[in-house]
Amino acid sequence: MIAILGTGKMGEALLSGLLRAGFKPGDILATVRRDERAQALRETYGVRTVSNSEAAKTADTLILAVKPQDMAALLAEIAPYVPADRLVISAAAGITTAFVEQRLGADVPVVRVMSNTPIRFDEAMSVISAGAHAGEEHLQFTENLLRPVGKVLRIPESQQDAATALSGSGPAYFFYLVEAMVDAGILLGMPRAAALDMVTQSIVGAAIMLRDSGEHPVILREAVTSPGGTTIAAIAELERHSVRAAFLAAIEAARDRGRELASG
Repeated sequence: MIAILGTGKMGEALLSGLLRAGFKPGDILATVRRDERAQALRETYGVRTVSNSEAAKTADTLILAVKPQDMAALLAEIAPYVPADRLVISAAAGITTAFVEQRLGADVPVVRVMSNTPIRFDEAMSVISAGAHAGEEHLQFTENLLRPVGKVLRIPESQQDAATALSGSGPAYFFYLVEAMVDAGILLGMPRAAALDMVTQSIVGAAIMLRDSGEHPVILREAVTSPGGTTIAAIAELERHSVRAAFLAAIEAARDRGRELASG
């Protein structure tokens, strides 16, 4: 039995992914704050919605998917009901395994996870790290949970905040870039729908090419960038406006904000 505590957008995406991966609705419990939200989850997915304490008592694996600022209160609520053999998977940005371990007591195995919203389409990037009491079997179990809905990578926990900023928030940067490129197409006289189609397919194609070719992105970019051509003119403008530096600063700011949220 798996319980998702805090079934918001990311929790629901994980819930739907688990069901697509072959879990039965009866294998999953969900917790939410609002009654209407609970009803919607029951009607949509057929899962049972329960209180946080009941989920902690009943499930073998607890997935903590609440917002970082709500984690301390959730852990205080469920701590009396979590035995030492319960696997706890924390999916909240910035929350360390030590933070969870200290509040649950005992030697509870904790695995920290950061995934992202493409989990809805089985294309998530999930990174996982083991806490002090989590062993190989806990990491393998977590990987098996997440692999059907995307790629899974083990990293040291010291890199988790960076991963949150890079891949956890990454889809938003991508959508922001698409929005800007579509606006550029409209500026050049292109209908919005046509501009969106062209930009979307160009980026999907480029992403698959990058993933499947094994080539470094610099090599792939240079292959499109002819001397004195249109692409180098565009790249020169991006460099003139310090777009690369802006991305570096933006992702660093996301990392710092994640730490602030976790510290309360």
